[in-house]
Amino acid sequence: MKNNIILTGMMGAGKTVIGKLLKENIPDFNFIDTDELIETNCQMSISEIFKQKGEKYFRQLEQDVISEICEKDKQIISLGGGVFENENNRKVLNENGMTIYLKATPETIYERIKHETQRPLLQDGFGKQRIEEILKKREENYSKALLTIDTNGRTPYNIVKEILEKINYV
Repeated sequence: MKNNIILTGMMGAGKTVIGKLLKENIPDFNFIDTDELIETNCQMSISEIFKQKGEKYFRQLEQDVISEICEKDKQIISLGGGVFENENNRKVLNENGMTIYLKATPETIYERIKHETQRPLLQDGFGKQRIEEILKKREENYSKALLTIDTNGRTPYNIVKEILEKINYV
């Protein structure tokens, strides 16, 4: 298995924040946010990609990015919220690093993202109920990560500390 740390979970679970803090603690690793990489490659936002090309096109971009980045080692990878829905993505990711599900309740997620407007899956019918629906649909696949960390009511520092302990990097 490659020496990658891969963070999965719902939007607002803290993948990017935790990923950047992990990078500070493991400076010889690179930090990659798959959504940011896709936006850079396409020179448009995720919302624009969804609007102009559709979700299916976006999910193919995700799969291509996963294949590409999993060829490398020593990375902290923050996944888009839907990446783990794809069986092939899960297989490739679980074979190429320590996948970690950052688990959060719908209430926690809502509080963290309620002021954000760029998330395409929340454009219509945004609210706790919509988050619950998405989470209920994705929970089974998120739980296929190799490690689960509960992020509810915890500081990013404490979450990072737990991750580093569990992956034996302290």
